[in-house]
Amino acid sequence: MRVVIFCDMEGVSCIETWEQVTGGTALYEECRKLYTNEMNAAVRGARAAGATEVIVVDCHGAGGAYNFKSFVPEMLESGAEYVFGHPWARYIEGFEKGCDAILFVGAHAMAGTPNGVLCHTVSTEAWHNAWINDTLVGESGIIAAIAGCWDVPVVFASGDEVTCQEVHDLLGEKVVTAQVKTGLGRFSARNMAPKDACSLIEMRVAQSLSVRNWPKPYKVPGPVTFRVELVSPDCADVYIGREGVVIEGPRTVSSTSDTFWKAWDQFWYRH
Repeated sequence: MRVVIFCDMEGVSCIETWEQVTGGTALYEECRKLYTNEMNAAVRGARAAGATEVIVVDCHGAGGAYNFKSFVPEMLESGAEYVFGHPWARYIEGFEKGCDAILFVGAHAMAGTPNGVLCHTVSTEAWHNAWINDTLVGESGIIAAIAGCWDVPVVFASGDEVTCQEVHDLLGEKVVTAQVKTGLGRFSARNMAPKDACSLIEMRVAQSLSVRNWPKPYKVPGPVTFRVELVSPDCADVYIGREGVVIEGPRTVSSTSDTFWKAWDQFWYRH
């Protein structure tokens, strides 16, 4: 069994502020250990369930030299491989080579979600809302739709209460979740003790992969339009002249293709 684990920092227990997830701060240094420990718990759970190949992708844009490199290398769990420094939601090699399931660790809610801890969608500064066709989605929905292009289901997600509900609403109740905190606002939460959060994640990941009652892959029938409402008109400037991308209005841009991956590939790329 081959699995890919996509990890983010905002959904980790005891993390509630931007300073905790921004590279270079003292708070970040201690919180990247919390992040690494929750990811390690997921790896152990996957291995216990019989996963023979585990690929972990660091999806947290911490900024600067730490962009997508927030795990503490010396703490990494053995028995897995780790993808560092890869642009967000661009890693598809694991899907192309064959993958049975994907898992989300440390996921957060989409922009504008009440009591969503550090909620945002892709960019805290430039994006307001995002849709796949007529469905409002967050980062979990975007990655699920990419994986769905290769018929890979999402089987597990951890994060705060509203993030787990967001995943269930989009992908169904068969997704196993591990709620490690409850938001009391955007910058406050009631948290599990980190050790308890790790134990829960390890147990639920093993459960999600052992019981093959998996949800269906999130496949969006074509043509697929990915549309983003931006925060301000100047944010649209980076999309001018990008092949396949349409500037629909001062703050709205979109990309359409026959599959979501192709629509996303046109819209989102980094050199």
